[in-house]
Amino acid sequence: MSDHSHVLRPLGGKLFTRAVYLFAPFAAICGLLIIKRLVMGMGDVTALNGGYPWGVWISFDLLVGTGFACGGWAMAWAVYVFNRGDYHDLVRPALLASLFGYGLGGLSITIDLGRYWNVPHFLMPGYFNTNSVLFETAACMTVYIGIMSLELLPALLERLGWHVPLRALNRAMFIFISIGALLPCMHQSSMGSLMMIAGYKVYPLWQSYEFLPLFSLLTAFLMGFSIVIFEGSILKASATFTTDETPLFSKLSQVIKALLWIFILLRVGEILWRGKVGLVLAGNGYSWLFIIELALFIIPLTILHCGPLRRSPRALFLCALSVLLGAAMWRIDYSLVAFDPGNGYHYFPTASELLISIGFVAIEVVAYILLIRLLPILPAKAATVEVKP
Repeated sequence: MSDHSHVLRPLGGKLFTRAVYLFAPFAAICGLLIIKRLVMGMGDVTALNGGYPWGVWISFDLLVGTGFACGGWAMAWAVYVFNRGDYHDLVRPALLASLFGYGLGGLSITIDLGRYWNVPHFLMPGYFNTNSVLFETAACMTVYIGIMSLELLPALLERLGWHVPLRALNRAMFIFISIGALLPCMHQSSMGSLMMIAGYKVYPLWQSYEFLPLFSLLTAFLMGFSIVIFEGSILKASATFTTDETPLFSKLSQVIKALLWIFILLRVGEILWRGKVGLVLAGNGYSWLFIIELALFIIPLTILHCGPLRRSPRALFLCALSVLLGAAMWRIDYSLVAFDPGNGYHYFPTASELLISIGFVAIEVVAYILLIRLLPILPAKAATVEVKP
C-alpha cells in the first residue's frame, strides 16, 4: 500500500507568479481574437475554405487538446475501475487539467462553427441527428464536461467548508465516476470515425476503415497516462511537489508500455495487411511523417523495457514526452496533414488561428496555477506553501 495521505489542500502562495504574467498576455490576445472572429466572421481570422472546413482549431485544439485532457479519465480507470488506490493522489490534479482541456476543446468547436448562433439548437431534441458521428461526439463531450465539473465540485465545497452538500455529493459520486469512465470511450473513438467518411481524401498510411476508431481510443489512453507523468514531472521540477512520485510513475509506465505494444502491433499490422509497405518506403513527405511518428512510440517502448531507466525520473519524463508527441502527431496527421480534398484546395493556418490556439494553452496554464493555489487539489504532503489567511 502507498504511504500517501490522500489529504488534499490548497497550495497557497502568491497568485500572480512569473508564469501567470508570462502566459496572461497570450490569453488576453486569444480573447480579443475570438471576439473579432465572432463579430467579423470566420474568414477575417482563418484560412479555412471550401476544401478545408476544419483546420488547426479542430486538429490541434480539439483532437490533440482533448487527448492531452484524458489524464483524469485515465486515472479514473486506474483508481476506480482497476482499484489501484495508490494512484489516488494523482486523480484530482489530472481531473482539473482534463476539465480545462475539454472545456477549451468545446470552445474551439463553437468558434469553428460558421453560424455559431445556432449552437442552442444542439440542445433541442427536434434538431438531434442521431445518425451523425459529430452529434454523438458533441453530446458525449458536453455531458462529460458536466460530469468532470461535478467530480471537481468537492474541492470547492471543501474550500468553502460546506460539509452537508459535500457529504450528499460524495454519496452519489460513484454514479458520476461510472459515467465519466464510459463517456470518453465513446467520443474518443468517434473522433477517429470522423475521418473514415473522408475516404480516399486521407492518405492511405492513415486511412483505416477498420482501425481508426480503435487507434483514436488507444492514443487517448496513451496520452492520458503520459500526461499524468509529464505534468507530475513539471510540478516536481518547479518545487510544487516535495514528495517523490517516481515509484508511482514507474508503475504507471507499465500500463503505457502495454498500450504502446498494442498500438504499434496494430498500426504496423494494418500496414502489412493492407499492403501499404510500398508507401512507407516511398521516401516522400508522408512516408517520413509515418516513420517519425512510429519512432516516437518505439523509442519510449524500448526505454521502458530497461529496468534502471524505468526508475529514472528523467527517463520517465522523456518517455512521456515522446509518447505525447507521437500521439499528437498521429492525430494531426490523420485529421489534417494527410487530408487532401483535391480540386486545388490548400490550407495553412493564419497567425490569428495560431495565436488563438496558443492562447487556449495559456488560459489553461494560468487557470491551473490559480486554482491549485486556491482549492484543495494537490496532496497535503506535496504542498510546500501554507495557505495565507
